[in-house]
Amino acid sequence: MNAPSPSPLLRPVLRIFGLIFIFGIFVLNRLWPSGWAWAPEQPAYLQMILAIYITLGVFLLLAARDPIRHLSLIWFTVWSSIVHAVVMAVHSVTDPGQIGHLWGDVAALLLTAAVLAALTPRQLSAPSPT
Repeated sequence: MNAPSPSPLLRPVLRIFGLIFIFGIFVLNRLWPSGWAWAPEQPAYLQMILAIYITLGVFLLLAARDPIRHLSLIWFTVWSSIVHAVVMAVHSVTDPGQIGHLWGDVAALLLTAAVLAALTPRQLSAPSPT
């Protein structure tokens, strides 16, 4: 199988999302709590979610070196972001005190999924006949 050519934007976008996952989520949680921190504040929950996203961010930075070799990680990021956003959206709508999340982390996760999905090849292409 021949490797498809990913968008030239995929590598820098993976780096950007990797850095956002490593540093940005904590910063946004502190600067915009109504859109990024679930109330009441739960330090154990925040530590767990940060641990997961920081780890994902490190692996996205590594994937940026050779995105084609890391398609499954990129697609995991797309689909897990969609699923996470849907679950959070349901909770945001059913708990009026959490509605700000629709414009914060729910929107950010859907944006992450959309951008990565648009830039990432769906599969390896079949070899061309010679």
